[in-house]
Amino acid sequence: MRLGVLDVGSNTVHLQVVDAAPGARPNPTVNYKEEVRLSEYLSQDGFLSAEGIRLLREAIRRSLLEARKVETQELLPFATSALREAKNGPDIISRINEDFEIDLQVLSGEDEAKITFLAARRWYGWSSGRLLMVDIGGGSLELAVGVNEVPDVALSLPLGASRLTKSHLEGDPFTKKSIRELRDYVEANIAEILPTLLRHQDTDRAIATSKTLRTLARLTGDWIDGNGKKLRIDSLRKITPRLAEMTQEERSELPGVSSTRARQITAGALVAESVMRSLDIDELEICPWALREGIVLKWLDWLES
Repeated sequence: MRLGVLDVGSNTVHLQVVDAAPGARPNPTVNYKEEVRLSEYLSQDGFLSAEGIRLLREAIRRSLLEARKVETQELLPFATSALREAKNGPDIISRINEDFEIDLQVLSGEDEAKITFLAARRWYGWSSGRLLMVDIGGGSLELAVGVNEVPDVALSLPLGASRLTKSHLEGDPFTKKSIRELRDYVEANIAEILPTLLRHQDTDRAIATSKTLRTLARLTGDWIDGNGKKLRIDSLRKITPRLAEMTQEERSELPGVSSTRARQITAGALVAESVMRSLDIDELEICPWALREGIVLKWLDWLES
């Protein structure tokens, strides 16, 4: 069966089409992505602006055209942090579903963490033992830990890279004061929550699933050592100041860094460093599967039941 996963995130609208069947590994066939940066169109009072809505609808319209071109049989559309938190999100989604004849659903932060954890568990298998999963998105940070396919602990914090860049970082390059204030803000929020929930959860493997963490792993591999498959905290500590000192244009010229990612990668690095330090993680392994694959796996499980 040809499935289309439509991911309406804080940064992008991303269509991933896979050929899938129960018990088989999903085989990606088409990827179509547009950078919409929804989180940047959220006002101070929590409403998505008219321009943000227009861009979102256009991106969805073009994504659906791409899905039809490749004869997608089933579409699994979902939205994460930006629409989850927008006060006018329910109305926006209702109109999108009516106009485009789809069933766009909003995932809770906890569900997002659980489904991403499922993808990591299936990728690494039962022999990998107890997993800790870390995902830094545009609007939120997700973490989960457990030994089964459903994690024992799953949580979501409003510490996404795009959100923090918008709310805290100033200048180009970013001012040292805003970097310092963001670091203190992240540390304070993580110190209050993560140690209590996760520090005493013994784990065999620490896993990273997001584009932000994959990009950071690649940069540490290019600048220091490694092959981009792991993110070490000692290497991360070395590249974070370098990223902070660059202009957005300089960061956008780095391998694998888009213009959107160039602006928010510094905030992502600060969050990653704080999480790893707080949880005593020396390195994160980069998992190729994440939320979109988890959506496919969960749907196939439902189909088989």
